[in-house]
Amino acid sequence: MKKNLSKNKPFLGQKSKYLLLGSIIAILIAFSPYIFYLYEIFPSAPVWENSFFTYESRYYEDVLTAAWTYLGKITPLFLLFIWFFTCKHWWYHVILIPICMYSFQLIIAFYQDVYLNIDPMDTDQLIYLAPFFIGIICIVYLIRIKIFDKIYGIDIGEIEETNISLFSPISEKDLKEMEDLKNQPEEEDYYSKL
Repeated sequence: MKKNLSKNKPFLGQKSKYLLLGSIIAILIAFSPYIFYLYEIFPSAPVWENSFFTYESRYYEDVLTAAWTYLGKITPLFLLFIWFFTCKHWWYHVILIPICMYSFQLIIAFYQDVYLNIDPMDTDQLIYLAPFFIGIICIVYLIRIKIFDKIYGIDIGEIEETNISLFSPISEKDLKEMEDLKNQPEEEDYYSKL
């Protein structure tokens, strides 16, 4: 009986680590509305002075509005990062797409407010983010192919050797059948041959 208990002790320690980590993550997710509503502590004025720095909102002309904008981007970004680092599915890399989008929007919002430079980068953000999207989708598709290869035992090398593609030449048999169909008299019923 004593021997059996010693085997379970490392497993119990492992369970408590997962329970602690899960509890911390649950608390962080439950705390996310408070992160968003932190904007209410900022002053409703164009300049915010404190003992560390002075922040001047040029684009929004109100620190409260700027903080509301930033925290409106930071909160979903925070939740997406939690989802990305805790997701156990094979497609978790796709979560990087909205992470890139929110990060880009946050950077543009901050840039516009600090430098008062209204740049059309925010309106054409899909053009700037498209290379990231395409790269991430390619990575996810390659992971999917590898998983299906492991599950179904499909050898990708065999598929490449068959040389089947949209631009493959037509076989002799198919060419002969097409010629026979062209040379048939119109009176003959096509469906009767099927």
